[in-house]
Amino acid sequence: MYNAMTVKRNDLLSEKVIKGLKSRNMDGYYAHTKEEALQIALNLIPEGSSVTMGGCTSSAEIGLTQALKDGNYNFIDRDKETDKRAAMLKAYDADVFIASADAMSEDGVLVNIDGNANRVSAIAQGPKKVVFIVGMNKVCPDTDSALKRARGTAAPINAQRFGLDTPCAKTGSCMNCKSPDTICCQFLITRYSKHPGRIHVILVDEHLGF
Repeated sequence: MYNAMTVKRNDLLSEKVIKGLKSRNMDGYYAHTKEEALQIALNLIPEGSSVTMGGCTSSAEIGLTQALKDGNYNFIDRDKETDKRAAMLKAYDADVFIASADAMSEDGVLVNIDGNANRVSAIAQGPKKVVFIVGMNKVCPDTDSALKRARGTAAPINAQRFGLDTPCAKTGSCMNCKSPDTICCQFLITRYSKHPGRIHVILVDEHLGF
């Protein structure tokens, strides 16, 4: 959790973000701690549901990934599947897809960048419900700054942690590359949900993900 003054600021900012999400036909929630976020997430996922995710570090950090593996859920764990493509395709018919955002705006626009596109495509279409886990560190003033954060902060860190041979992995900055290893292949800006009750965003007053 952040210091006391930042917590107050985030309390107020979260209200603005949740209002923005509501105006975009998406549901927002706010948790002060990882434990609170975990409980909100589990309340959104009925037992027996088929659940999967992309590479969601934020989910692991709040304990959700392990809770899904240990609980009464049909958790599709692509890391244990021999056929990774088949595991990814199962996401499109899942009850719940767990994700984070590379960044989001204060008025509720979600920004994600993907390499294989399995994550952004599942966010856009397929699973009956999408639950986002988003640390307040990823909230940006507007969509343009959110896109800059996704490209300039999240992408280089992800390239480094995956051991990819991209310019950003070496410099720490986006070079707008066309490297064979690039993970900046598909850009998804989620500004409105056509289907009410599908997209849920849990904001957490913690530094989560990258």
